[in-house]
Amino acid sequence: MFKKKPTASEIDGVQYRRAKTWQIVLCACNALLGLTVYSLIGMASYSASIGYGIATAAVGVILTATRIFDAITDPLVAFLYDRVNTRFGKVRVLLIGGYVVEAVALWLMFDVLSSKGFGIVTFTLLYMLYVVGMTVNNMTVQTLNPILSNDPQQRPTIGVWNTVFNYVVPMIFSIVLNVVLLPLCGGTYNQQFLSTAVRLVIVIGGIGTVLTCIGISSFDKPETFQSIGKREHLKVKDMLEVLRHNRPLQCYIAANASDKIAQQVGSQSIIMTMLFGIIIGNMGLSTILTMVSMLPSIIFAIFGAKYAGKHGSKKGIVTWSTVCMVIALVMIAYFAVIDPTKIAAMGPIMVIYVLLNLAFNGAKMCVTTSGTAFMADVIDYELYRSGQFVPAVVSGTYSLLDKLISSFGALIATGAVALLGYTTTMPQPGDPCTTPLFWMTMALYFGLPILGWIVSLVAMRFSDLDKAKMVEIQKAIAEKKAAAKAQVIAENMK
Repeated sequence: MFKKKPTASEIDGVQYRRAKTWQIVLCACNALLGLTVYSLIGMASYSASIGYGIATAAVGVILTATRIFDAITDPLVAFLYDRVNTRFGKVRVLLIGGYVVEAVALWLMFDVLSSKGFGIVTFTLLYMLYVVGMTVNNMTVQTLNPILSNDPQQRPTIGVWNTVFNYVVPMIFSIVLNVVLLPLCGGTYNQQFLSTAVRLVIVIGGIGTVLTCIGISSFDKPETFQSIGKREHLKVKDMLEVLRHNRPLQCYIAANASDKIAQQVGSQSIIMTMLFGIIIGNMGLSTILTMVSMLPSIIFAIFGAKYAGKHGSKKGIVTWSTVCMVIALVMIAYFAVIDPTKIAAMGPIMVIYVLLNLAFNGAKMCVTTSGTAFMADVIDYELYRSGQFVPAVVSGTYSLLDKLISSFGALIATGAVALLGYTTTMPQPGDPCTTPLFWMTMALYFGLPILGWIVSLVAMRFSDLDKAKMVEIQKAIAEKKAAAKAQVIAENMK
């Protein structure tokens, strides 16, 4: 007879908290709100222009300023998260509250008050209100992983389902918007299109929020958020204390923020235009590769999750960051020795590039999956270190610094392009591929991520949060909670 594969609990001697697959899937449905809103808010400039008569330059200033406001709201929401404790739970109340604020703000911005004669002040206030709702929702979603499970074998798989939704939801919603809805509204981004799109987003987001609340309901109870030591309401100094003394959090901020800013730069439309529209000579290839890489990326994410579950999330970050660096160097060399315009033509050069691109995106996906699990480990480490279970504080501290750092992505991209001579215009498909443009693109698209992965490898050397350490931490947490519970019982019996 086949022997049953031992669980992490049996191997490590720790009674881990585990979620059922259907609970993980339902919790991943938060993407129905987050990703559809992300697609909608990408059209905020159209809403500003069409509905509120705001000039393009002013829109850029508003969106930049509100991004800084977005970063500031993260730690504020952490305090809110700490104080919400109702008979209906903590997470579900915040998810529903964040959704309602977000939905009302978007509905007013894109539909009710749009094209009614209101101007820049109304649009800015509505956008700020949207940011508040979005932050409440996103910050709460970031705490779902450590709440659902502390099993090292299961935690990385939670990220796999998030990956599936991150690919499928934007693709389907983009088709609905551009292939179905846009033609029905006259083929242009007019007020009718914006009003219909926001109503669709509100309905889909509402469904996703309800499904997420169902998935997390079994875990959204006071004992899940129980600390070990005496607990008081959070103060600003508590966040500074976490940042100062939580070494794994410092390492994660350095590792992930450096990767994030490289990703932000590489995903800028001007960099994509330089790579695909000028060097390769086919802008459509970018969209095709995104579609082609969807299934392989999900497979890579599954493999990366199993690797992180077996060897630990820290080992996963180190291994896959190294793999990413090697592939990136190979791709730079490949571009240097071939005629890049041949990539757009059917043949061996295109096939090799597609395979390299699939491996590159897949390895990056494995880094992301391992990083998500590592963040959950960091939250448990804080419980072990200070006796306080404060997932929103850890996530909020990270998000604040991450957003401030990554906000320079657009500035780096535009500044680098300006060095090439694009001071009054932007790169356009079909522009001549000069040597400086070629190597600048290679440096931004491949070189900057390599620097980010080097930072990740260095940062991980300063963290001892490997698999063995996490087993030790989970055992210590379980013992301390049991001792605290026994002490309470003993005091009540006196």
